[in-house]
Amino acid sequence: MEAADLAASRGIMGIGLVVAAVLVVGLLIGLFAFGSKRVGQGDSPRPRPDEQPRMPEGGPVHEVREHREPDEMPRSDDRLTPHDLHGGSSGSRPVTSQERPRREEGGSGAFGSGGPGHR
Repeated sequence: MEAADLAASRGIMGIGLVVAAVLVVGLLIGLFAFGSKRVGQGDSPRPRPDEQPRMPEGGPVHEVREHREPDEMPRSDDRLTPHDLHGGSSGSRPVTSQERPRREEGGSGAFGSGGPGHR
C-alpha cells in the first residue's frame, strides 16, 4: 500500500510543478504585455510641421577641416592639473600652415599598400 501512496504523491507533485510552471509563464507574459502597453502610452506625439527643425539663416553648416598640432607640455616641478594646462581639455592648436603634409619622395604609402617601400 505504501508504494501506491508514494507513486500517487509523486504524480501529484509532478502535476503541481507543471501547473506552477504554467502559472509563472502566464504571469511573465501578462507582465510583459502590461509593461509594453505602458511604455507605448508614454511616447510623445510627433512634432507638427511648424515644430520641425529649421535650417540656419546662413545656410547649411559645413565641416571644418584643419590640421592641428599638440600643445607643448609646460615644464614644472609641481604636479600639473587640467586647469594648469593651456586650452583646457583640447590640448591642441591649429598649425600655422594649413597645407596638407606630403610624403617624402621615394617613401612608401600606407602600411600594407603593396608599394615598393622606403628606399
